[in-house]
Amino acid sequence: MARVTVEDCILQVPNRFELVLLAAQRGRQVSAGAPLTVDRDNDKNPVVALREIADCTVDLDNLRLGVVNGLQKRVEVDEPEEDDMATRLTIADEWVGTAQGEKKEVIDENDFEDHEASDGLA
Repeated sequence: MARVTVEDCILQVPNRFELVLLAAQRGRQVSAGAPLTVDRDNDKNPVVALREIADCTVDLDNLRLGVVNGLQKRVEVDEPEEDDMATRLTIADEWVGTAQGEKKEVIDENDFEDHEASDGLA
């Protein structure tokens, strides 16, 4: 292929905006030293990137992922808060104790008053 035209690349990436993003990403990769998948033929990096896209010699999904990662400003990490973890551990310890046959006596306030009345203390 002597010249790369948009029509050659549009067959692989129908959206022209996405094509520009992918070609720019691949051009940055080539500039950073990524191995070429087509002959350079004295072409500059953007032209080499377009030729690679047109010839289907690069993985477009990896390029899309690279574009997203490059535009991402903040990476969120899901870590539980310490207070929440302490509550979970307490609940888990109680559950394990109950499962092992330990009975925890729960005293209701009304039961306590009834007990005092029967002893004549009230």
